[in-house]
Amino acid sequence: MKKYFIALLAIFSLGQIAFIPQACAQSPRVSISDFADLVERASPAVVNICTTEKVMQQQAQGGFPGMPEDQAEFFRRFFGVPIPGLPNAPKQAQPNSGKPQEADRGVGSGFIIESNGLILTNAHVVDGANTIYVTLTDKREYKAKLLGMDKRTDVAVVKIDVRDLPKLPLGDSSRVRVGEWVLAIGSPFGLENTVTAGIVSAKSRDTGDYLPFIQTDVAVNPGNSGGPLLNTAGQVIGINSQIFSRSGGYMGISFAIPIDEAMRVADQLRTNGKMTRGRIGVALGEMTKEIAESLGLGKPRGAYVRNVEPGGPAAAGGIESGDVILSFNGRDIGKSTDLPRAVGETKPGTSASVQVWRKGSTKELMVSVTDTEAGQAAVKKADNSGASGGNANSLGIAVSEPSDSKKKELNIRGGVEVTGLGDGPLARAGVRPGDVIIRIADTDITGVKQFEGLVKGLNVNKAVPVFVRRADSTMIIPVRPK
Repeated sequence: MKKYFIALLAIFSLGQIAFIPQACAQSPRVSISDFADLVERASPAVVNICTTEKVMQQQAQGGFPGMPEDQAEFFRRFFGVPIPGLPNAPKQAQPNSGKPQEADRGVGSGFIIESNGLILTNAHVVDGANTIYVTLTDKREYKAKLLGMDKRTDVAVVKIDVRDLPKLPLGDSSRVRVGEWVLAIGSPFGLENTVTAGIVSAKSRDTGDYLPFIQTDVAVNPGNSGGPLLNTAGQVIGINSQIFSRSGGYMGISFAIPIDEAMRVADQLRTNGKMTRGRIGVALGEMTKEIAESLGLGKPRGAYVRNVEPGGPAAAGGIESGDVILSFNGRDIGKSTDLPRAVGETKPGTSASVQVWRKGSTKELMVSVTDTEAGQAAVKKADNSGASGGNANSLGIAVSEPSDSKKKELNIRGGVEVTGLGDGPLARAGVRPGDVIIRIADTDITGVKQFEGLVKGLNVNKAVPVFVRRADSTMIIPVRPK
């Protein structure tokens, strides 16, 4: 009996052992090979960029006049200025020279996109440089010509006079997937041809008004700026541009400009030497859940207009402060940062359709897009001096009629000016004397008497949006009357 039991146990154990590999074989596996072949192909097209500037003797030591040394060191590390003792350390000006000296300003990276010497990099790498030097992986060094740069997107195009260079193939950044492997090649701290690897952590990160960045965990440090972010096919999907850091060095989060966006800018820079964008003349505010609900939008969406430039394209097209732009030229606007991108990509002179949310319903408007370089009208500051009159109400404020000069200054037709504050919801929300209430919910304010009657009829159990004009902004404040 004992022998029989041991035999059964042995058979059962063998079955279990046989079963384990079969179960594991059904689970998906990710094969990870090294990147040596990829790096060998891509590295020759990645370049080191060193810039110089003419400085007086006291500036040539790499210091920042008037700034404590510990703070100066932070800025040197963050913006890629070489640190003494490391490769490409700053040159020292000759003592008592009495003349401006050429000193290294900083180092960065770039990559060749055409075999005739066309190179893509960051604008902040070459901004302010007197001379730009490009060093290839075979140690050949050339002076480069700046064809153009765009600070808003941090993209620059430079060219060296040499042909038959290796170039990097460009990928499609719209097809990038979160979790895929990526590599960065560059010159961190002046250490040329350094390769780091990681994964895509997120897409469409809003860290700028014109670009949705690719977020990665690839180690990027000062000097990596302008270098390529590569996928496992060896294609460029981004330009390494920014890091999130409290120390000036890599802390696990880096950002790259999507190559599709970068090439759109680069094409204009190489052709025109500058980037031309559309504009409509509006200032935007954050659309919060509370504001969206008080306006009847349900969920936060669209771009909230806090100010319209007097005489600008938006004003001429009928857009008003307090409007919420839901779509622009057929493109849905999900959040405020979507609008500058949509407008900026529109050719100046185009008539664009704009859908806005105003007073509980949508309106279709047409706006003529102009160039960003067309002069912007100045918006004057509001006079915050108080005025007398009015009694406190359920909103906790005293109001009076605004003067004609006040209306002209704030570019408004009606409203009531706040002259006193009690212990009410608007005071707690930050309203102050001198502000002008121009609308409550869907009703424009025309005078003190109408305002008081409207406030008396408000439902104390429901939040209502109050539109407040201050200086060059219109704020939407959801409040519940007391």
